[in-house]
Amino acid sequence: MVESVFMAELSWPEFSAKMAAGAPVFLAVGATEQHGPHLPLGVDVILPTAIAERVARNVGGIVAPTIPYGYKSQPRSGGGEAFPGTTSLNSQTLVLVIRDVIHNLGLHGARRIVIINGHFENTWPIVEALDLAIRELKHDGINDMTALRLEYWDFVKRETLDKLFPEGFPGTDLEHASLLETSMMLLFRPELVELDKVPDDGPAKFPTYDRTPVRPGFVPASGVLARAQGSTAEKGSWLVEDHVSMITAAVKTEFGI
Repeated sequence: MVESVFMAELSWPEFSAKMAAGAPVFLAVGATEQHGPHLPLGVDVILPTAIAERVARNVGGIVAPTIPYGYKSQPRSGGGEAFPGTTSLNSQTLVLVIRDVIHNLGLHGARRIVIINGHFENTWPIVEALDLAIRELKHDGINDMTALRLEYWDFVKRETLDKLFPEGFPGTDLEHASLLETSMMLLFRPELVELDKVPDDGPAKFPTYDRTPVRPGFVPASGVLARAQGSTAEKGSWLVEDHVSMITAAVKTEFGI
């Protein structure tokens, strides 16, 4: 018998047995998006998957294959679609993909699902997809699905942010490819981080509105929206400890584990 937390590494009988036992299924929804010159395009896949894996191990769950494409990158939170390599889905496409995955998991016995968002712009497509999937499952006679939907970056202690940002936290939306993500990547995948390429053209200063078309110079040329200087694996470990412990507690509470 294969002992793995990853659904893709299990046989169908092993998957079926875990569903019969009530194992929660973790589905990370990421993106393929620029993260500056020092980080890879897959940051929004790597980070939520790694967090999902650790929480799943804590609660006896399994991790479904991560959805690697997300909703369109926005200038004020992700730099925008103009950066090469940023490969996105229309909202309707993303909604239907997530809906179908959740629906199929439900048809095959999943009754506890945790959706972990790894890309700021995915939030509302995930909400819509979950609503549609639950409706379809009820139409199929499955009425006992329970799902949690969360953004992993919301699970952090105030004292941790104060330690990371003694001069004040700039906000999650501006932390794109900056201190938080760079530090966690140094923890999880240091071989993919090139600290010598950390740019010095930020932080971004945005108005409280969007403009179409985006005017030249609206986004820092590097695509990094705040400061990545000072990133370390130790700082990444502070964040991950909060993310994993707090999400684990929420899952145990809601699922009665």
